Amino acid sequence: MNQPQEGVIKFNLDHRDIPAFPATDTTELRAWFPILRQTGLLGQESSRYDGYAWGNISLRHAQGFIISCTQVSGKTKLGNNDFARVRHFDLGTNSLSSEGPCKPSSEALTHGALYQHRPDIGAVFHAHSPNIWQRAKHMGLAMTDSSIEYGTPEMALAIGELAASCGTSGIFCMGGHEDGVVAFGTNAEQTGLLLIKTLVSALSAP
Repeated sequence: MNQPQEGVIKFNLDHRDIPAFPATDTTELRAWFPILRQTGLLGQESSRYDGYAWGNISLRHAQGFIISCTQVSGKTKLGNNDFARVRHFDLGTNSLSSEGPCKPSSEALTHGALYQHRPDIGAVFHAHSPNIWQRAKHMGLAMTDSSIEYGTPEMALAIGELAASCGTSGIFCMGGHEDGVVAFGTNAEQTGLLLIKTLVSALSAP
């Protein structure tokens, strides 16, 4: 199993600096962020993952998708300046183009693969939860192969295949990314509630 390396962008990034997006574009993500932060699904601690912040959230957008920027999950709340928009990505060339006041999360390719494989997906939340991850098998959750690293085309393709077999919402773990959990749904509310309910189930498990 590979050790997590939050915050390390592994794809070829072409980023254009532009001002923050309208507040309406990020309202739902900004509302869900403190909830996920308070439950530890997003966050940053010096004792975990070499001090890197963990977790990222996104929403489908008419011009791609909007995602939280790299290394912002340690904040107590997010503002409009904490989001980037991914305009285009290519798994074959491991490349991604984005715009915004900051660079997109290192997991942007993973989000992109889900949106690409499933047009009905409207939101993707990538969290870290030892409680869910360690009980994935017991809870019947799917998990990607442990040899596949996060932030790579291989991970994105594996996740796309998993999503193809799910319903309108789903959740799975990343075998090669310790504690990594990904939830998706038609909108932010469905995705967030699924993630929270799964955490409650994990905490209630023997």
